[in-house]
Amino acid sequence: MKAIIIDDEKRARVSLSLLLQEYCPQVTIVAECENLPEGVKAIRKHQPDIVLLDIEMPGHSGLELLDFFDENEVNFSIIFTTAYNEYALKAFKFSAVDYLLKPIIPEELAEAVERVAKQKQRFENFRAFKENLQQETLTKIAVPSGNTLLFLDTDKIMYIKGEGAYSEVFCSDGSKQLVSRNLKNFEDILCSDSRFLRIHKSYIVNFNFVVAFNKSDGVSIELENKAQIPVSPDKAQQILDQIQIIKR
Repeated sequence: MKAIIIDDEKRARVSLSLLLQEYCPQVTIVAECENLPEGVKAIRKHQPDIVLLDIEMPGHSGLELLDFFDENEVNFSIIFTTAYNEYALKAFKFSAVDYLLKPIIPEELAEAVERVAKQKQRFENFRAFKENLQQETLTKIAVPSGNTLLFLDTDKIMYIKGEGAYSEVFCSDGSKQLVSRNLKNFEDILCSDSRFLRIHKSYIVNFNFVVAFNKSDGVSIELENKAQIPVSPDKAQQILDQIQIIKR
């Protein structure tokens, strides 16, 4: 596998190069670049399999790399190297984009290289990641369904129902998707957003679609599609608080 390293710090390039030589012998480094324009030229010349790309560089952000290529020209996978904050890490995770936190741990580097070798990333992964990173909330998430990655707009997700190791995602267009992520995984990613709340051990709801809060015959909420979602008794007050937040 051919690899290109793009990082403005020479020490970081040397360190990453040494780590690749020791822990990823299947990888051959064909170029090391200190800025994005050099990196673009090297990619066009060497046609690498992997680009190890720093995000924060002077002049051009690593996120701008794909602006230099048409979609059909992106025949390489990207592993971002970053010291970004927690929110950005969520954007990485749910856009299905590989990243390594600095300082880089050798075992994590080897695992990331192995992942991209097994499953080539798609242009849409990077586009979703860039959109997510530029917004205050996640706009699109990538979720696994069988051997496919589905890209779902978060503002179209009405609710999510947990089914053990799987979850069903119900969308405003009437579609539903069975995906191989448990509900806790969705809770960790989505529920920092004020739109989403886990209201029951089996349900997460997007409050933009809530139309009624019912106290009869056990507490439940009603959504725009007439779905009735049960509410855990200990979540009732939190739901009322959430409704007030959404109204503001």
